[in-house]
Amino acid sequence: MLNVPVAEVDGLDRAVLAIGTDYPHDHLLAWHEHRRAQMLYAATGVMRVETDDGSWTVPTARAVMIPPMTRHQVAMTGVSTRSLYIEPAAVPWFPARCRAVDVSALLRALILEAVDMEPRYPEHSRDAAVAALILHELKNLTPLPLDVPLPSDPRLRGLCEAFLRKPDIHDPPARWCAHLNISERTLARLFRRGTGLSFSQWRQRACILHSLQHLTAGMPVTRIAALLGYDNPAAYTAAFKRLLGRPPTAHRSPDTPGLQPPPGPRPAPRPAGLPARQSS
Repeated sequence: MLNVPVAEVDGLDRAVLAIGTDYPHDHLLAWHEHRRAQMLYAATGVMRVETDDGSWTVPTARAVMIPPMTRHQVAMTGVSTRSLYIEPAAVPWFPARCRAVDVSALLRALILEAVDMEPRYPEHSRDAAVAALILHELKNLTPLPLDVPLPSDPRLRGLCEAFLRKPDIHDPPARWCAHLNISERTLARLFRRGTGLSFSQWRQRACILHSLQHLTAGMPVTRIAALLGYDNPAAYTAAFKRLLGRPPTAHRSPDTPGLQPPPGPRPAPRPAGLPARQSS
C-alpha cells in the first residue's frame, strides 16, 4: 500500500500491515499515536522522532521501533518511509520505549515485499509467510545509539530542548548551572538520573545526531564541525566515529556526487479504491 492512512486499514484482521508514504521535503507530522506497534523505516532522507522522553534521529536505511499508543511527532527532511504496523499481541516482546535499529538486508527486502502485498492477504499464503518471517526478523535487530534522552525535570528539559535546536560542543556546564541556580555536582546528578548519560556524553551525542541532517543535505564536514563548535574537522570526525562506528562521509545523502545510494524501496502500487493520502 502506498500513501494510505493507517486508520483506513487498522481494523483488518492481519498481524502485519505495510504502508509506504512519500512526504514533502521539509515536513512535520504533528503529535499522534497508533494502536498498533510501528516500525518506521527511512527509505530516503532523515527523520527526527520525538516522544515525551526523548528524540531519535534516524538516517536513511535505518528505522525506529515505536511502541503502541506512544505519542510522537516526526520531523522529516527528504523522507520517504516504509512502515510496518503490527498487532500488539503479535509482538509481546516489542520494546516499551522507542528504539532506533539497524535494518538487515533480509528485513529490508521483506519490508519492500510487504508494501507490495494486498492488505487482506490470505491466511496460509505466501504473503502470510512473508508477514510471519518479518515478525521473526524484528526480534533480532541491532539497536543503534541514535537517541537523545530527555529528562522529566521541566527546567532542565527546557534547557535540553533549547540545546537541541542549536547545539554547541563547548557549551559549558557552568552556563546551565547559572541558569538553574545549582552546582555542577547537582547538574551532573540531574543529568545522570534524567537521561542515563553524563552531561558531556549527552552534549556529544546531541551534537553528532544533529549533524546527520546537515550531512544528508550535503553540507561539507568542515562547515558542520565549525557550526557545532568543534576545534577542527578531525575532532568532529573522531567523535562521530566513536558514536556511530563510521565516518561522517558514510552518512551523506545518496544524491551527493560520488556516493552510491543504499538499497531502497521500489515504487509500490496503490490498491484500487484506496485514496492517496499521507500516513506515518
